[in-house]
Amino acid sequence: MRFSQDWKDFELIDASSGEKLERWGDTTLIRPDPQVIWKTPKGDVWRKADAHYHRSSSGGGEWEKRSIKRDQWTISYKNLKFNIRPTNFKHTGLFPEQAVNWDYMAERIKEANRPVKVLNLFAYTGGATLACAAAGASVVHVDAAKGMVQWARENAALSGLSDAPIRWIVDDCKKFIEREIRRGNKYQGIVMDPPSYGRGPGGEVWKLEDSVYELCYLASQLLADDAIFMLLNSYTTGLSASVMQYLLSVTAGKLGGECSSSEIGLKVSSNGLVLPQGSTAIWAGSTKK
Repeated sequence: MRFSQDWKDFELIDASSGEKLERWGDTTLIRPDPQVIWKTPKGDVWRKADAHYHRSSSGGGEWEKRSIKRDQWTISYKNLKFNIRPTNFKHTGLFPEQAVNWDYMAERIKEANRPVKVLNLFAYTGGATLACAAAGASVVHVDAAKGMVQWARENAALSGLSDAPIRWIVDDCKKFIEREIRRGNKYQGIVMDPPSYGRGPGGEVWKLEDSVYELCYLASQLLADDAIFMLLNSYTTGLSASVMQYLLSVTAGKLGGECSSSEIGLKVSSNGLVLPQGSTAIWAGSTKK
């Protein structure tokens, strides 16, 4: 399992009984996690959490705000900064486990030592976008949610990347890929973090298992001959890392290179174990000219 050991502003303190206790800067939050099926004792540190997200039996949920006094604050990862906002859907605007992938992409971009254009699909609040831009790449950031794209722009400003070569696009990712194919545009790097389930602009149902092959097939057509990576992230329990690797092997793998996959996770500081937080498959091309 791959995980970042470089977080200072984030910490997974403990996990028990379907929940995880996290520190985001100087604020501690309790959030649900269905993978936490064990029931180890919860000490005083749990009772001192600043806020606790409770799921509703009818769907969704809400935050029990204990000692938390603010709706937003900032944390850092290396040279990147992010606005954190506890949302009505339990999320905070950041998936800290993805830092290990940010580091991978940044390293590949620097190793290439040549112009690299990256396409970030389902780009959310821009963690991968900022990591790639800070490493020297130009980035096309695509997400269907206007609010998420605005949030990502705020994070770019916080990180001193307002003038970086980033195109911010609000669009359906599959339709954008299809237009890019028609336009003949190519990229040296592609990262995709599609949702497990959702609805399209016309109300059509999106299920990752049913759509991910076509998505990978189309996106692979945007890889340039000198492409250096394509990443596929998934939080879908039924979609294993090995299956994702196979998908990249039969799509991006046609260009050569190597494919790998692994779970990614977060280290639990109270016991040293690593909590799985999804999977990543990677196709890697050569960084040599």
